[in-house]
Amino acid sequence: MLEGFEDRRDAGRQLAAELREYAGRPDVLVLGLARGGVPVANEVARALDLPLDIFIVRKLGVPGHEELAMGAIASGDVQVLDERLIRTLHIPQSAVTQVMAQERRELERRETAYRGDRPELDVHGRTIILVDDGLATGASMFAAIAALRKAGPAKIIAAVPVAAPEVCSAMRRVADECICALTPAQLYGVGAWYTNFSQTTDDEVEAILDAAAQRG
Repeated sequence: MLEGFEDRRDAGRQLAAELREYAGRPDVLVLGLARGGVPVANEVARALDLPLDIFIVRKLGVPGHEELAMGAIASGDVQVLDERLIRTLHIPQSAVTQVMAQERRELERRETAYRGDRPELDVHGRTIILVDDGLATGASMFAAIAALRKAGPAKIIAAVPVAAPEVCSAMRRVADECICALTPAQLYGVGAWYTNFSQTTDDEVEAILDAAAQRG
């Protein structure tokens, strides 16, 4: 029984054990959600001898309570909004629009910084293992799956080290498969299940992607 993780690298190694059936398959691609999912995804890719790339999603935080997601946006002009939460908290449309514009600018900045001169992401016909460091609301993962579906992958597997049980169940309804290594009854927050949950930096993401490209 898992009790938690030392850091994102440890989480990735433990998550890879749940995905062994995909090891070495030429049709499989591991995608890390930027930024925190990238170190986890890197360990999955290394352990399973699979290629690694990045997929960028931006959470839309509730104004004044940014850790609470009211939705997310992803590449491909995809947006997912939690309309129920927005109504419950009486968040005005102008505030939603403002947050969305701000996060879209950051999404575009990260796409430019992380992709660099690497070729455009091609997922058509491939099996995608989509990795994040955990699921609290699942907003980022939902948005990523919606965006990826537009590009015609053969299969999408959502894979995370830790998730709220109800979110993991909901994810199984939109992904072809969902792997949640740890599903505590009380999540308290993804970071509570890591000894070290320091923020992943742009430099770390770029270094991981460069190393993955050199692995081939």
